[in-house]
Amino acid sequence: MRADVRHIADGTYLVHGSNTNWVILTEGDAVTLVDTGYPGDRELVLDSLAAVGSSPEAVAAVLVTHAHNDHLGSAEYLRATYGTPVYLHEAEVPHARRDFLHQVSVGQVLREGWRPGVLPWAVHALRSGGTAHVPVAAPEPFPAAGALDLPGRPVPVHTPGHTLGHCAYHLPGAGVVISGDALVSGHPTSRAEGPQLLPDMFHHERARAVASLDVLAGLAANVLLPGHGPVHHGPVRDAALHARERAA
Repeated sequence: MRADVRHIADGTYLVHGSNTNWVILTEGDAVTLVDTGYPGDRELVLDSLAAVGSSPEAVAAVLVTHAHNDHLGSAEYLRATYGTPVYLHEAEVPHARRDFLHQVSVGQVLREGWRPGVLPWAVHALRSGGTAHVPVAAPEPFPAAGALDLPGRPVPVHTPGHTLGHCAYHLPGAGVVISGDALVSGHPTSRAEGPQLLPDMFHHERARAVASLDVLAGLAANVLLPGHGPVHHGPVRDAALHARERAA
């Protein structure tokens, strides 16, 4: 299986892994990697870097939207093997260390197993390392406020609710928002298409997840790169407000 790499804008690539997306931002020989898929997606992550003419050695930093296993999967591998710093919102740092775990439980999934798509998704998640223990030994909070001095100049935007320290990343120059799981465009457990919140069982605090849609609506961008689902073209404000209406 080869990584499905989509060129979005200059130096910006969306990669579809196995049910989860990650983003590669390039600048010269350096790369920013936003999220890393499931633990079982490691070869896809490495393949996606090669597909854009890069390598794991060239990754200047891993930025994590949030510390669920399907986004954190290879972060510690890159840190331990290549010395790549792993940055998250300060509230998400202990989550990445696994001081605690705010993630949908097996029991919650089983209770929702009657819903279409839930059990096939759960089987895939288990096979891909969704319940594996993959802490990051030394995650770091963002080194400065505002745009980060990394390829793509991403601006972290705190969007709590899915997890306490969930962050989207705004690329003002490219008119792009990397939304992680704060706003998605599809998921195997959802029958809806287009901008939406994930099903309720996935959120640590659903009310805050809904409120964070207003934060995303305030970002000037016309391309949404979600953690799940295809790229969404059109004003991110409209996408976020549409998801809020659906959530209501």
